Amino acid sequence: MWLILAFTSACLLGFYDVFKKKSLKNNAVIPVLLLNTLFSSLLFLPFIIFSANGFISEDSLFHTATYGWEGHKFILLKSVIVLSSWLFGYFGIKHLPLTIVGPINATRPVMVLVGALTFFGEHLSFFQWLGVITAIVSLYLLSRTGKKEGIDFKHNKWIVFVLLANILGALSGLYDKYLMASPENGGVGLDKMAVQSWYNIYQFFMMGAMLLMLWMPTRKRTT
Repeated sequence: MWLILAFTSACLLGFYDVFKKKSLKNNAVIPVLLLNTLFSSLLFLPFIIFSANGFISEDSLFHTATYGWEGHKFILLKSVIVLSSWLFGYFGIKHLPLTIVGPINATRPVMVLVGALTFFGEHLSFFQWLGVITAIVSLYLLSRTGKKEGIDFKHNKWIVFVLLANILGALSGLYDKYLMASPENGGVGLDKMAVQSWYNIYQFFMMGAMLLMLWMPTRKRTT
């Protein structure tokens, strides 16, 4: 079952990139990302409200735990990491073809594997090491073929943006493990629904501030 869910997730992520590229056509990144965070917040807000008022049982998969500042400060940091990744990723995908962005994004799991090896002392199997090497070689070959399309990986800032988005995305995945691991295992032990729900809401307010302070004053002077 888990393998089926993994393939389903990969398929949905592919559609996500396609629709993300489509939504950014003739649109600015910041308002598009603001709407993304708004819709995500509206999706999870009922779980927070219903859980706080006892309408969702604590045994339910959708129950959202309530925390004070001691818990929310970790979720706020999660929001900053994810939003930074999304900003870099959205700018990159807006200015680059999906044939370049997609393969670069495929290296993110490899970054997570290396991070797990470095920070959590996990051990990679032979096939995982083989996957890491394959991803590195593939990225090198992609940079070679990208030059034929007029995209120089060394001097194209949008390539750097996509790479930064992937690094921050991998960092977010590793931080998730720390957030939701039990204190006995060196983690914080936060509820997964609380993390998922609140980091979207925090991102919405961050994007709202960014829209008002950065995008609105310059929108008439840019395309």
